[in-house]
Amino acid sequence: MDKSKYTLVSVTYKAPEPRGEHFFAESFDKGTLDGWVVSQAKKDDIDEEIAKYDGKWEVEEMKDTKLPGDKGLVLKSRAKHHAISALLLRPFTFDTKPLIVQYEVNFQNGIDCGGAYVKLLSQSPDLSLAQFVDKTPYTIMFGPDKCGEDYKLHFIFRHKNPKTGEYEEKHAKKPESDLRTYYTDKKTHLYTLVLNPDNSFEILVDQTVVNSGSLLSDMTPSVNPPAEIEDPDDHKPEDWDERPKIQDPDAVKPDDWDEDAPAKIPDEDAVKPDGWLDDEPEYIADPDAIKPEDWDEDMDGEWEAPQVPNPACESAPGCGKWERPMIDNPNYKGKWKPPMIDNPNYQGVWKPRKIPNPDFFEDLHPFRMTPVSAVGLELWSMSSDIFFDNFFITYDRNTAELWADEGWGLKKAAEGAAEPGLMNQMISAAEEKPWLWVVYVLTVALPLVLIIVFCCTGKVCVYVSAFVRSDTDVGREGLAHSLRSNSSQRCSMGLRSGLCAGQSSSSSPNWLIHIFMDLLCALVCSHVGTGRGRPQTVPTKWGHEIV
Repeated sequence: MDKSKYTLVSVTYKAPEPRGEHFFAESFDKGTLDGWVVSQAKKDDIDEEIAKYDGKWEVEEMKDTKLPGDKGLVLKSRAKHHAISALLLRPFTFDTKPLIVQYEVNFQNGIDCGGAYVKLLSQSPDLSLAQFVDKTPYTIMFGPDKCGEDYKLHFIFRHKNPKTGEYEEKHAKKPESDLRTYYTDKKTHLYTLVLNPDNSFEILVDQTVVNSGSLLSDMTPSVNPPAEIEDPDDHKPEDWDERPKIQDPDAVKPDDWDEDAPAKIPDEDAVKPDGWLDDEPEYIADPDAIKPEDWDEDMDGEWEAPQVPNPACESAPGCGKWERPMIDNPNYKGKWKPPMIDNPNYQGVWKPRKIPNPDFFEDLHPFRMTPVSAVGLELWSMSSDIFFDNFFITYDRNTAELWADEGWGLKKAAEGAAEPGLMNQMISAAEEKPWLWVVYVLTVALPLVLIIVFCCTGKVCVYVSAFVRSDTDVGREGLAHSLRSNSSQRCSMGLRSGLCAGQSSSSSPNWLIHIFMDLLCALVCSHVGTGRGRPQTVPTKWGHEIV
């Protein structure tokens, strides 16, 4: 679609400035990777050729930018491992204040298989950004991920077992909303994670909540293990009876029960059709078939012509021996079985007994996670040119929203200003998905045609235009009188109206409906007219009639 015909509204870019308390803010508008460290490490346990984190990163504008001067971090390589990270201004400690993480992503080339999630790396004296790999301990992983038709928006945190000291990943429930658009529309989207000290969380896309819940009840596996578990050493007794029903041991087969009666019997009322050819076979040897020249009877056996339908049977109801068709046997009962009764010895489905869970613990404050000291992207993708921008970490929601308004808000405004109007969007969508033309015809064109047919027939369209063209001030009663007095003429001239059905009272509940339908016809007819351009008008007492 030619976008040159659209007038673009200019949106001037200004780099966002962090206001209020924050732990990390990065807009990349300086055009450098200052403060960021590209990993020099290799992944373990994979081939040397693909073990390196050798994917390229660049700071640049989007390819189809609507905001000149707005730069971001771009993952440039496809089918390569990428890792880059930066230290926070100071570590974030999970205590009495929320954690808010937000950043922007634009899949400039779409996304086939790959992620665009961020990791908040755990504070540790052993943390080396230059050796950042997939196994580097993190506290939170958050962001979009997609492969095939599986669209994900991760929120994972690593929970420390207070008894063993081991860490286990806890995954948030899957959002119920459809995430597909965020991966396919090639627009910049704002991803926000909010964790609160009361253990609640929210996940937002473009400042709209798409998932929420509690760290205590909406994570898998659960933060806290069950207080009791099934005893692994308990075994079902050999005499345990789990059968709810059994055959009645006292039941006896009735004397007249015939187990040998067949399920189907010949229909004794059937009569052989007239013209049935008993002496003609249904198939005959093909008289035109010729034995192949290379046929060796010693090797291939005696040659026989292939069978073909007997032409003599084409006009007959059938050929060969006639047999009565089979029908259901009314005396068929099948093999007798005793009826089922409730099992008097039924003990229910056996389950192992419950015992106290030796690994039980109760952590009522999972929000108090391992402090984080760095933010990182450790990704592999089959798509290139993934654009990241405006990373921000804070505990203050207002501060985060101000940063979002100055960064993502400008992008949204610029992208919206560059979009074509509704009609052109519909045409563009139909060019990509031709089946939409059918939808347009059924929902737009067909109703319009029906209105035209409803209002106008032949060469004449009539309407009262007292509210549209007349200079005369017409009241409700005057307009109603005009419509009623001319109803016969208008009906005979082809105008379809509620007044044609004999409604004559201006106080009728349908009065407004009648007036609306006449005015609707008026508007349609004023555009359709006689088919020769603008309709001709002649003055009347109350307005104009179009002829």
